[in-house]
Amino acid sequence: MKKRYVFIFIVLLLLNSISFADEANDVYIVPIKGEINRATYNYLKDTIDDINNEKNVEAIIFEIDTYGGLIDEAEKIKNLILATNIPTMSYVNNKAESAGVLITIASEKVVVASNATIGSAEPNPNTEKIMSMWRAMLRDTAQYRGRDHELIEAMADKDIVVDGVSHKGKLVNLTSQEALKYGIADYVSDDYNEMLNYFDIENANIVKVKEGLQIKLAKYISNPYVSSLLLALGFIGLVIELITPGFGLGGSISIIGFGLYFGGNILAGNSNWTSLALFVTGLILLIIEGIVPGFGLPGISGIILVVTGTVLAMDNLPNAILSISISIIITAIVTVILMKLGFKSKLLDDIILKTNHNSEVSSIEFGKEDLTDKEGIAISELRPTGFIEIAGERYDALTEGGYLPKGTPILVIKVEGNKIFVRRK
Repeated sequence: MKKRYVFIFIVLLLLNSISFADEANDVYIVPIKGEINRATYNYLKDTIDDINNEKNVEAIIFEIDTYGGLIDEAEKIKNLILATNIPTMSYVNNKAESAGVLITIASEKVVVASNATIGSAEPNPNTEKIMSMWRAMLRDTAQYRGRDHELIEAMADKDIVVDGVSHKGKLVNLTSQEALKYGIADYVSDDYNEMLNYFDIENANIVKVKEGLQIKLAKYISNPYVSSLLLALGFIGLVIELITPGFGLGGSISIIGFGLYFGGNILAGNSNWTSLALFVTGLILLIIEGIVPGFGLPGISGIILVVTGTVLAMDNLPNAILSISISIIITAIVTVILMKLGFKSKLLDDIILKTNHNSEVSSIEFGKEDLTDKEGIAISELRPTGFIEIAGERYDALTEGGYLPKGTPILVIKVEGNKIFVRRK
């Protein structure tokens, strides 16, 4: 009986050993694609934190395909990669430029696809202070990972000459084979399993991580052309709302357009809440200007703040100017179309003033002074000017300030020359 129990124990122990031997560890594929911004950092931070809490993780492969982005966000991503205790590998699948170079060399191992390139990491703007800081950051990371720091720095500074590789005035940009030759990359491959086998990682369970909604939304909205359309949507809605009494469809469209524009750029790290505060303040001043007759300080200040807030919401001045220009052109075209179609569209009946100023409308007449203290009705909106009707006759009139909707009973308070001043009865 004892021999039987010993035999069973040995068999169970062997089976247990076999099951552990066959157990595959996970290798996570984390994409880093498109512009490097705050949304990219937030996404990577959450992803790496989740992976760090997992068991049986063999490695993390950062699949990189980027033209670059914000340096400060790239630095934070680099620190995330350096801080993890899990083995890391950067896989340049297509390109790693600008801020993407720093992220690439932060990993322990670097693999490049057969058609990949790495380099062209000059900062923008390229001031002496920023260049010095950026070179030090690249140099420190390259030295920490045992890469050629001079060659890495030459990717950022065109004044650095590397014998046999670069010339003065030219940034270094390496092909996959050149990256392998000069030690920037450890291997060239287009297949996950092949690169894992090269680094002695076998029987791995490959887990592909997908980009979250936050980073996808930030990427699309921060695109200059999408931003232009959102700005145009916001301005068109604002125009409709300003010429329509009350709050309705125009205001809702405007809030959606401006909300997505500012929210997306704040999410992407291109802007902060200051730009939104300036923009909202400018809109409030423009609304005040629309209520008060004439055009003065509120209107001028409002325009300046709206433009300033819009420009600050984007990552650079050229993109901001492009977006504003496109949105103004689109807004002007759509507004003209709406004005023309408004006479035929029931939906726009309340938006477009349909009252015709014809020969039946009284102009300069003798005896207008007799209209003082007469009662009548507004046959159009008075903003503050419009048309009134008294005893079957129509006149031009204006309020002393404020807005009177169509159909409001009015009282003539005074007549000065050709001007008839009225108020709500």
